Amino acid sequence: MAEAWDKSYKKVLLWAGGITCFLVIGLICYALFFVNELTETAKEIHKPMERDFSEKREDPVAFHTQDPFSVLILGVDEREGDKGRSDTMIVLTVNPTLQSTKMLSIPRDTYNEIVGMGFEDKLNHAYAYGGIEMSLATVEHFLDIPIDYVVQVNMESFKEIIDAVGGVSVVNSLDFTVDEYSFQEGEIALNGEEALAFVRMRMDDPRGDFGRQDRQKQVIQGILQKGAKLSSLLKFKSIFEVIGNNVRTNMTFDEMVEVQKKYRDAAKSVEQIRFVKGEGKRMDGIWYYMMDSDELEEVKAELKAHLGID
Repeated sequence: MAEAWDKSYKKVLLWAGGITCFLVIGLICYALFFVNELTETAKEIHKPMERDFSEKREDPVAFHTQDPFSVLILGVDEREGDKGRSDTMIVLTVNPTLQSTKMLSIPRDTYNEIVGMGFEDKLNHAYAYGGIEMSLATVEHFLDIPIDYVVQVNMESFKEIIDAVGGVSVVNSLDFTVDEYSFQEGEIALNGEEALAFVRMRMDDPRGDFGRQDRQKQVIQGILQKGAKLSSLLKFKSIFEVIGNNVRTNMTFDEMVEVQKKYRDAAKSVEQIRFVKGEGKRMDGIWYYMMDSDELEEVKAELKAHLGID
């Protein structure tokens, strides 16, 4: 009897051991496949620039010594027959020593010199004139800080990314309708098409572009929250495919890894900076946002201090 029980016990152990080995091998294969897909996507979205680093720096950013750095995020609205405009312009400065990130949203209609064109126009038109590089140079000149990296996101891909992570939830502060979509106040769940309409609305918002910036921030945070969940990781292939088709950056895969390893604590504290003292003005029938010069200088000084620039 004891011998029979011993044989049965050994069979159970062998069976359990086999299942465990199968699961471990499966997880290893999944992890390797994940890393391979991630690496290939990082290569696909990498778009090197002509310059090695910003002219406003003496030396390039060194991630191994945790230098503060900056990123320009361009949300580009590209449609058929149109070169597109950078309707969303966000500058991030990241300081790992202070463990903080500052996020500045620049109004799209800001009146400023377009670097390389020799005249002033809406800041978001720089992309239409000269793409990523002209946008980067123009924002650098506008804020008088080095812009180390740039990330271009096709706004049309917003809906694909959101659908890939299973939708997002936001807290809406304004009851409004856009096209066939109605958005009630309070917490609402959005699919891709709804989220795109939600962030694009501007004309019916009493805060204009500032209200839209808040909605964009909420949707971006929603994407990050959903993307970090296990359920989203299981859909990583479709997420990577959307990213590969719609995102471009001059940051390499190795640099992304360094940022993830050494700068993650800085993302725990994000302070949003706004321009609020400027005013709208029509010139030749076109509406522009005119910066308050004192406020602009204060923002420049705050960003320089956060980047450790004298």
